[in-house]
Amino acid sequence: MKKKLKGIWIAVIAVLGLILTFGSAGAYSSNAFNLLSVGSSGSKGNINLSYVTWDTEIASTNVIAEVLRQAGYTVETTPLDNAIMWSSVASAEADAMVGAWLPNTHAPQYEQYGDQMEDLGPNLEGAITGLTVPTYMEDVNSIEDLSDQANQTITGIEPGAGVVAAAENAVDTYSNLSDWTVQTSSSGAMTTELGTSIANEEEIVITGWSPHWMFQEYDLKYLEDTEGIFGDGETINTMVRPGLQDDMPEAYQILDNFFWEVEDMESVMAEINDGADPQTAAQAWIEENQETVNQWLAIEE
Repeated sequence: MKKKLKGIWIAVIAVLGLILTFGSAGAYSSNAFNLLSVGSSGSKGNINLSYVTWDTEIASTNVIAEVLRQAGYTVETTPLDNAIMWSSVASAEADAMVGAWLPNTHAPQYEQYGDQMEDLGPNLEGAITGLTVPTYMEDVNSIEDLSDQANQTITGIEPGAGVVAAAENAVDTYSNLSDWTVQTSSSGAMTTELGTSIANEEEIVITGWSPHWMFQEYDLKYLEDTEGIFGDGETINTMVRPGLQDDMPEAYQILDNFFWEVEDMESVMAEINDGADPQTAAQAWIEENQETVNQWLAIEE
């Protein structure tokens, strides 16, 4: 009898231990926890996320990739040229992207490929693009104030980027910019030149956008755009290939649930700019914001 009682108590203690162990994961919703625990036993499938190597998309793609890995998927991230990012999803070479700037920046790509993929809507609201200068350029507050500053050059990013096309349109539209040129490079080269100019308090005009770590690092301002060339504001949308919902419904729903705030994205970008590996920065943000992540992982049965 004593042996039986001893065995019962051992079983009870073991059960209590399991409850305490899994209780520590109480921050997860029940659906989200089930999703993660199933994923730990093996991959639910392979997902390819394509992205353009802008700081915003490096941050967002790495974060959602890590969340999908938590959910049990094998995830590959593929950096591509802007236009190829769109065509890769349209052709189903990639499963999704989370870097569609709409309605202005990616308007040409959306017009060409938008009907060949599914738009899951914004994963971030409040994005802005426009010509940007350091605040120490006190006499320049609108595009119309530009005359002979910065060698009459707008420092841009990659050719074909929507913000570059808008800058070129501004040069054609504003009469005071008739002698100006748009110099294309890359987002990294542009921010390097911006940093050098600010360190020397030199004049510079760039194609700016936010969210971006440069607005945390430097004192910058957008120039008023009376002609409305750059639009009123943008969202960053999630686009997925046709058939993803049928092939991987849980991954589809996680991507559909994905939504965060400007300050979230900027915090990840700032970590990366300070030298953190993008995947490590994404993992750190997830650990600090598990409640938000759980909302993305909540799967409707």
